Amino acid sequence: MKGTIAFSQPDLMELAAAQDSTGSQKVSATFKATRLINGHTVETNGAGELLFLISHRFGTLNSGAYHFFGLDQATIRLGLEYGISDDFTFGIGRSSLEKTYDGFLKYRVLQQQTMGMPFSITALTTIGVKTQEWFVPENNYKPAHRLTYTYQFLIARKFSERLSLQLAPTLLHRNLVETPTGENNIWAAGAGGRFKLTKRTSVNVEYFYLLPNTKSEQFHNSLSLGFDIETGGHVFQLMCTNSQGMVEKFFIPQNGGKWSRGDIYFGFNVSRVFQLKNKREEW
Repeated sequence: MKGTIAFSQPDLMELAAAQDSTGSQKVSATFKATRLINGHTVETNGAGELLFLISHRFGTLNSGAYHFFGLDQATIRLGLEYGISDDFTFGIGRSSLEKTYDGFLKYRVLQQQTMGMPFSITALTTIGVKTQEWFVPENNYKPAHRLTYTYQFLIARKFSERLSLQLAPTLLHRNLVETPTGENNIWAAGAGGRFKLTKRTSVNVEYFYLLPNTKSEQFHNSLSLGFDIETGGHVFQLMCTNSQGMVEKFFIPQNGGKWSRGDIYFGFNVSRVFQLKNKREEW
């Protein structure tokens, strides 16, 4: 009796999905989390995955000993992100800063491959709604004045197992600006990356540059430094940043902090992934 070798269909299908006829494979884990520091990364949640994100920023280090160098002051955001498919994620969140609610849609347009496609591209659109009461209630404000929109392309490349870099061209529209000379449309160029120190740790950097014609003198470019620790289903991100807000409407056009003045916020992100929907078994 001749021996036979049996191949299960799931193995063949997984091999076909991961590798095409040219031998090219999809590049995964460009970043370990859906956030680099404040901003998004190209990463999306897997289908049926629910991510719970806690973002926390203390006060500035230059607030002095009376405020325990910022530890007595805090801003927090709670968020939920769900993967409709491996490429499509939507999320909602609520920040204590200006009592802001936000939502976003995120779609991975292209994914880097070992041969052929040299980078990944993810499209992101967000909306922020300020619910804090107006300081001057007699003014004729409208509900639409509370809205801010962001449109962003995230373009990233994983150069090696250690180094990943990302660009983030951004357009942000505000229905209400702070001053009569303020711009409703804000153009910014984001850039950042990570360098892995060990299998589960990395150092990150993130910078958002406001184009000169849309930059107000009272606001500054956002610069953030971070350190990631992965522990199974959790990712802990520690950072120092000159940005207090944790959604685009704050850390891009309304960032009042300046590193040279000591306006440095220490903070962290903690994310946990829950698998709500079992991945469909192939036969």
